[in-house]
Amino acid sequence: MEKIRIQKIMSDAGYCSRRKAEELIAAGKVKVNGRPCSLGDKADPAKDILSVNGENIYIEKKKKLVYLMLNKPRGYITTASDELDRKCVTDLVADVGARVYPVGRLDKQSDGLLLMTNDGEFANEIMHPSSHVTKTYRVTVRSMLTDETVIKLSEGVVIDSGKTLPCVITVLTNEPERAVMLMTIREGKNRQIRKMCEAVGLEVARLKRTAVGPLKLGMLQPGKYRELTSEEVRALKTAAQKRSSGGKR
Repeated sequence: MEKIRIQKIMSDAGYCSRRKAEELIAAGKVKVNGRPCSLGDKADPAKDILSVNGENIYIEKKKKLVYLMLNKPRGYITTASDELDRKCVTDLVADVGARVYPVGRLDKQSDGLLLMTNDGEFANEIMHPSSHVTKTYRVTVRSMLTDETVIKLSEGVVIDSGKTLPCVITVLTNEPERAVMLMTIREGKNRQIRKMCEAVGLEVARLKRTAVGPLKLGMLQPGKYRELTSEEVRALKTAAQKRSSGGKR
């Protein structure tokens, strides 16, 4: 079998996303046949033995691809495992019968729609910066919204990683001490919504992701998951491909 990049082997095996695999390789935690590897190294998954922190990664032949939608509750971290023994989203899908990992991030104090899969190519398509798959959040803040604030957020604001792309905002309620809005963004910077709100002087009381691309959370209860239909998986892939190729929504 032709040798392929180690991060692809790890993502195809359902161990983690390709991005996370690159982080593990760079940190010196990945070995091939007992020897530390580097970014760019390749291996033969049919012959070579890969391990992470001493744990071997087994490649399933004709692996069943699994695509899940989880309604992540607050208090869970978006990772496959945690050295501090905190609650992980993988704990909520332990009975799915396959090793799946989260697609992208949703911080500990946020809740809502989180995709999980063992399909490395799918995860990479959705998360790649060029895809710009939209994500919609229901954001509750502890103050009234002004037209000026909404315009600033819509046009993009400067946060620690640079200026955010323009986004779509729909104000649902607007009261003196509480406002609720839907924010739809086309990128996935770390804690982006919270940082955007902070940049315009808003304090976030609750943050819930309600949609990823064409996929909506619907009535799925917190802590529960369901498998995506083939039509839903196809729609997400189409959304990613349209964005990366410069197509229109």
